[in-house]
Amino acid sequence: MSRPAQSKAQNDANARTLRALVKQPENKTCVDCKRNDPRWASWNLGCFLCIRCSGIHRSMGTHISKVKSIDLDIWTPEQMASVQKWGNRRANAYWEAHLKAGHVPPEHKIESFIRSKYETKRWAKEGPPPSDPSVLDQGGAAASPAAAAPVSAVSSERCGGR
Repeated sequence: MSRPAQSKAQNDANARTLRALVKQPENKTCVDCKRNDPRWASWNLGCFLCIRCSGIHRSMGTHISKVKSIDLDIWTPEQMASVQKWGNRRANAYWEAHLKAGHVPPEHKIESFIRSKYETKRWAKEGPPPSDPSVLDQGGAAASPAAAAPVSAVSSERCGGR
């Protein structure tokens, strides 16, 4: 019932990839509190976290956020694919779509902010997270819902009805 072990070479390659990902400008700070140098990730949400926010994510349960260490854990191909295709910018384009751009939660409200963000989807884009998060690249975090849809998917009725 156990998974076959990954090779050391694969684990080393994953570690290099993770180190490169957290050096990208959008991943250099925690997705939630904006602290520098995140060393944790929520692989199912595809975002990078500081240690404090990773603890809050863990406390929400694995049905919401699945947390791993960038430095200490072994990563599966599925987990790697998720953080590679998402990243903090795309994650926040979805989870903070209706939050004022540049918002940084106050220190004393970080747990409440994180729970509102992921448990109740308070500022999330309408609908489930896209299977291809690159569609979120077309607009900023505060973009309208139509901005992330392909042009062919936006009907003239919808555009005229605004």
